[in-house]
Amino acid sequence: MTTSKTAGPVLWNVDAKGVAHVSFNRPDVNNAYNGELIEGVLEALDTLSNTEGLRAVLLTGNGKHFQAGADLKWINEVRNADLAENVRVSRATADAVRLLNLAPVPTVALVQGGCFGGGTGIVSACDVVIAADNAMFSIAEVRWGLTAAIIIPQLNDAIGVRQVRRYALTGERFDADTARRIGLVHEVVPLGELEAAGHRIIDHLLQNGPEAIADTKSLILEGAFADIPNESYNELVESHAAKRQSEEAAEGLLSFKEKRAARWG
Repeated sequence: MTTSKTAGPVLWNVDAKGVAHVSFNRPDVNNAYNGELIEGVLEALDTLSNTEGLRAVLLTGNGKHFQAGADLKWINEVRNADLAENVRVSRATADAVRLLNLAPVPTVALVQGGCFGGGTGIVSACDVVIAADNAMFSIAEVRWGLTAAIIIPQLNDAIGVRQVRRYALTGERFDADTARRIGLVHEVVPLGELEAAGHRIIDHLLQNGPEAIADTKSLILEGAFADIPNESYNELVESHAAKRQSEEAAEGLLSFKEKRAARWG
């Protein structure tokens, strides 16, 4: 069983303590996700789920930013494909977040710089999130005529419906201290201390019984917003795909390309 990947949009390795270090690796585009990155996350999670002795996952983003949401150039290419391809892409993206949320071992995310759109869905699916003091967040999909449908359940779990109603509707950016106040992150540290803070959390986790941790996490997730039946999950995926192909999304993505304000209605 391969326990490392050293090239590509998602890198990982498992150390002697059973800790998987997983990194987004598209720093030239601020780790924005495209089809290859999504497939990389799915491959990593599939491989790690079958890795004997795995104790925890430490998730990071290479470069100045953790994860800047979707690569909108790629999103625009996808929206021009047929509906089946759009549904496939939405399902793969949703599956990546869902599998991260349900991982039987603890997941720890270290966030620096930008964490936008789908990036907020990723951190909301992690068990422990530590942010550097330079981190910025947004649930930005509405700015481009899109929806955050496939990450709304995890966001509802992480920050509560009341906060999602604000930040998913305004699309506004908020800083690390606000993210801590509303519950998206657990702790804010200086940028230079981010890695050490992550290892401190990992050390705490490794002191605990792995079966007890898995059982406790399973109990916590029972009845959570993200614990939805397959029918509801499929509806979210299909809604997410359909909105990408709407006229409103076409205008939103064109406004991004042309670096102008969108002309709604």
